[in-house]
Amino acid sequence: MQLYSIASGSSGNCLYVGEKKQGILIDAGISMKRIEQGLKAQQLSLEQIRAIFITHEHTDHISGLGPILRKAPIPVYATAGTIHAIWEKGNMANISPSLFHSIRPQQEVEIDGMQLRAFSISHDAVEPVCYTLIKEKQKIGIATDMGCYSDEVIRNLEDCSSLLLEANHDINLLQVGRYPYSLKMRILGDKGHLSNDSCARLIRELLHPGLQHIILGHLSKENNFPELAYQTVSYELEQSEMWKRLDTRLLVAERFKPTEMLSIK
Repeated sequence: MQLYSIASGSSGNCLYVGEKKQGILIDAGISMKRIEQGLKAQQLSLEQIRAIFITHEHTDHISGLGPILRKAPIPVYATAGTIHAIWEKGNMANISPSLFHSIRPQQEVEIDGMQLRAFSISHDAVEPVCYTLIKEKQKIGIATDMGCYSDEVIRNLEDCSSLLLEANHDINLLQVGRYPYSLKMRILGDKGHLSNDSCARLIRELLHPGLQHIILGHLSKENNFPELAYQTVSYELEQSEMWKRLDTRLLVAERFKPTEMLSIK
């Protein structure tokens, strides 16, 4: 399997997972033009996308969905609450509701030999989920937009070959930043976003010898920097004897351009 972040950040998210010839998207929170450009850079197109899995209805995860579906009738999978919220936003004109397929947490969906499973997360959306994807012995975990992580999140992300996890903000930058108090409290709350420090603690729970890649994603434009996220997580991981024995790559996903295509062996 291959994992390819077309964009990841508080201003838009879209991931490709699959093989060289076809795969799926997780979220479509940037413009269709940018998604097509990101796919084209890997000799892919919308015609090779077999499904789109949506985590939740916030704009940075669905802004490109309507234009894509008006151009290409790709099946969309999301929880019932998320589907209802997407249609409530009113940007689905001239799109058939039959493209949308409701899934439940812990339900498995198979697409081209990949088993995708949703799991519940804590976020201020209607019915948010994240996903794991398994093909043969390879497992990818995608988990962002979580105010906190639970034992259920850890159980679902165990034994992954590759992970993309949220490192949204630096707590100090957020606290002294220009956001209004109410927004700061929302981000710091249990239904907000994971900080760099919380992300590092989650990673330490998930370390194992088969872990090949960790991508830090969904960074805040206002309250984080790629270098700061990387350094904070790296410092925490260096305290772990397990981390010192691993050959795991730690990367930060780009906000405005694709990150390198990762091959999971």
